[in-house]
Amino acid sequence: MNSGNTLQAVLFDVDGTLADTEQDGHRIAFNQAFQENDLDWQWSIDLYGELLQVTGGKERIRYYIEKYAPDRLGKVDLKDWIAYLHKTKTGFYETLMEKGNIPLRPGVARLIRELRNKKITLAIATTTTMENVTALLKSTLGAESIDWFDVIGAGDIVAKKKPAPDIYHWVLKELELDPQQCIAIEDSENGLQSALAANLPTLITISSYNRSQDFTGARAVLSDLGEPDKPFTLIDGKALTKQWIDYDELKGLLK
Repeated sequence: MNSGNTLQAVLFDVDGTLADTEQDGHRIAFNQAFQENDLDWQWSIDLYGELLQVTGGKERIRYYIEKYAPDRLGKVDLKDWIAYLHKTKTGFYETLMEKGNIPLRPGVARLIRELRNKKITLAIATTTTMENVTALLKSTLGAESIDWFDVIGAGDIVAKKKPAPDIYHWVLKELELDPQQCIAIEDSENGLQSALAANLPTLITISSYNRSQDFTGARAVLSDLGEPDKPFTLIDGKALTKQWIDYDELKGLLK
């Protein structure tokens, strides 16, 4: 582990944090996958909000079957079938990404570029698949942006998904950094619990599905990262000197 307590790395969640992908991305792709496989399942906006309490796409399908389609629980090779449905969904999601239908949230591209210029290490810690991560980065920041991130922890690389801290422990080990040298940026209560359990200072930018969740323990809770001409709204936590998040503000949140 490196010594010191200065900001060395920023660890980004993906869905809801980099882009508001859930309602108009993943949900749509799940429904397309179900239709493709002649299933009459239709995940509405409200239902998907409930399903998001379960982290991981395959886990979400399993939960839905247990609660809403229990007749499928006896299906032979259920685990493999769920994995197939999820893989089909990922293909539809990548198509949505390639069409540029889902932009990055306010301030994300600006902050990432500034951190790169300041030689701050960038990493990703997410429960979504590597395919989804690369599709989003390619469609918004260009194919070269995948290499901007020193470590990408995604998908099933660890056994337990958020709110377990495993993905953050894995990323920190790969970075060879102490958690107090880093800051995590998340959008959900599960993500916050995961980061805090790994002793990571955490900034929350709430997304459409997560506004009413419990963000106790976050250094600050914001509407988004903000832009100089479109300031964020401070919802809770530490007062900031600017109304957009940049390197200096992140550094201040570590103190």
